[in-house]
Amino acid sequence: MSGGITETILAFMDKGGDVLWLIAILVFVMWTLIFERFWFFTFVWRAERRQLIDKWESRSERKSWNAKQIRSRLVSQSREVINNNMSVITTMVALCPLLGLLGTVTGMIEVFNVMAVTGGGDAKSMAGGVERSTIPTMAGMVAALSGLFANTYLQRIAEREQESLEDQLTSDH
Repeated sequence: MSGGITETILAFMDKGGDVLWLIAILVFVMWTLIFERFWFFTFVWRAERRQLIDKWESRSERKSWNAKQIRSRLVSQSREVINNNMSVITTMVALCPLLGLLGTVTGMIEVFNVMAVTGGGDAKSMAGGVERSTIPTMAGMVAALSGLFANTYLQRIAEREQESLEDQLTSDH
């Protein structure tokens, strides 16, 4: 059973050409980073946030210029941790449709090559080139859309967590 699935997947990937393999690798890395960020916000960030707040709360004074600079540094460091890999994910989302378009171009070059060689009479060969151009395009768009939704959701979580931390680092005494 699994051999049939593997053969089907490999046959599909071959129909999309080399660009489809690039899209698959890009999507794998992109979703690995997305899952890492979900894992971070779900399991790791709460403990780190608590440590930052405890560090700030343990200060005897929080109103001086020096204390404000320390708070600013804590906020800046947390922003860096929260936004880790977010720009990489955003870039990968943007690359997905571009690689799909690259697949379109390479597939259409194949169609034009068949037309040049056969004089435009071999419809079956031209259909293979059209297939090689549409599959990567659709794969790139689907990958971009899925990554876009996940990235938008992660950006909202990151903004909310950053604002929450800033609100909790008060200078009330």
